[in-house]
Amino acid sequence: MHVLVIGSGLAGTNAALLASQFAKVTLLSKSELQETNTQRAQGGIAAAMTGLDDPALHAEDTIRAGAGLCDPAAVDALTADGVSAIQRLIQLGVNFDRGRDGDLALATEGAHSTPRVLHAGGDQTGRHIQDALVERLAEADVDVRTGNAVEDLVVEAGRCVGVLTDARETILADAVILASGGSGALYRVTTNPANATGDGVALAFRAGAVVRDPEFVQFHPTALAGEESAFLISEAVRGEGAVLLDSRGDRFMSSIHPDAELAPRSVVAQAIFETMRRDSADHVRLDVSHLDSDFLRERFPGVYQGALERGYDMTTGPIPVAPAAHYHMGGVYTDIDGRTTIRGLYAAGECASTGAHGANRVASNSLLEAAVFSSRAVESVLRNTHEADMPDDDVTTLRIHPHGGAPSWQNLKRTMSELVGISRTGEDLRAAIERFDQWSAQRSDRGDASLELGTLTARLITEAALQRAETRGSHLRLDFPETSPDWQRHSLWQLVRE
Repeated sequence: MHVLVIGSGLAGTNAALLASQFAKVTLLSKSELQETNTQRAQGGIAAAMTGLDDPALHAEDTIRAGAGLCDPAAVDALTADGVSAIQRLIQLGVNFDRGRDGDLALATEGAHSTPRVLHAGGDQTGRHIQDALVERLAEADVDVRTGNAVEDLVVEAGRCVGVLTDARETILADAVILASGGSGALYRVTTNPANATGDGVALAFRAGAVVRDPEFVQFHPTALAGEESAFLISEAVRGEGAVLLDSRGDRFMSSIHPDAELAPRSVVAQAIFETMRRDSADHVRLDVSHLDSDFLRERFPGVYQGALERGYDMTTGPIPVAPAAHYHMGGVYTDIDGRTTIRGLYAAGECASTGAHGANRVASNSLLEAAVFSSRAVESVLRNTHEADMPDDDVTTLRIHPHGGAPSWQNLKRTMSELVGISRTGEDLRAAIERFDQWSAQRSDRGDASLELGTLTARLITEAALQRAETRGSHLRLDFPETSPDWQRHSLWQLVRE
């Protein structure tokens, strides 16, 4: 059996390592192995690891933040498998931080009702996970190919049988696992690496798979203001007591939500956006300087040093922050075993939509989802199971030509940032779709394959954002500011070729 894995973050490397125990494995990465969102993750990974916690409580917190769209079965799988996922990471060599008593050190982050977030290196959890997995990958029998981008999936008789790369090479496989990461780099200001352009979503959609909830793009509330490649200020900083201040120096979150700075991310991001708009400002301020400076430097060495290199000392006063595109809750529809609606095609990690996050992901559930569902996907491959059943919600068919990209990445990022950003209106969304139509009409046969894929994912985000005429979770419609019970359902999308 040959298993082909696309992506080198936590989901991809974990899937490759597991599959290598029973199959020939090839792992493709369009960039270097470390250029992933996993590598950049600061805060940690959430799981119910102590007797004071419980997977059911973790599930309750996750569902409460998901704004009515979490799939209970997916949440149960995520939280129930959490402990074993952490134990596997420890076995693979991830050294999570521990207290003086030797027990795992646990932190609190937004929407979690109890401390359950494990971290490594203080605020460098992702780097420690990525490094450990890459080390294991080097020891495993896996054919790792970097600098190999995928242009198309190869589907024959309704089954995915391989991929076509940008080198015009066809690689055949018995199973293909998409683990290609997120879509944050479709926006001008993002915490994601430049390669996070939504390729996996577009590849699956173009091949005929169902995509779910692409409109739900999470903007992290606190990225250091003033940079397009936004430096993330971990939510764990707020977990330790940082407060948000407006231009007058007043704390504003305590009057907006009972959990104040630790409210769900969508609530905090939207509150910051509204405060910035009210004050005609391009940032608010995050203040943690009331805490002991030695503690801050030890607990957040990466955040402290990163901010210091950019001219801000978090131990001496407030630092400027603003929301930045961070995480895509939507993605390729899968069931809880990683199966898509195309036989032979599986997906895991940020490019997938398991339903576990609903309309708003809880902090530190992303790494856990990548670990849990990549493992479940490999189990499905081993069982050689059928494709996922079609979802119960109605599927919207989109009749477009799936090729043809924006004139440039700059054009695409500007369109998404200005018209499909943290706040949306029908007028702006329709204007964005007009641009997509114009670009599609001007397509050539020799376009940038990655730009074509990114443009297609951007269009899916926009079409779904226009269709969802309400505000829910991370999706803020200024012209429909209320949450509607009519829209307490998923949006599902499938291609009909022109």
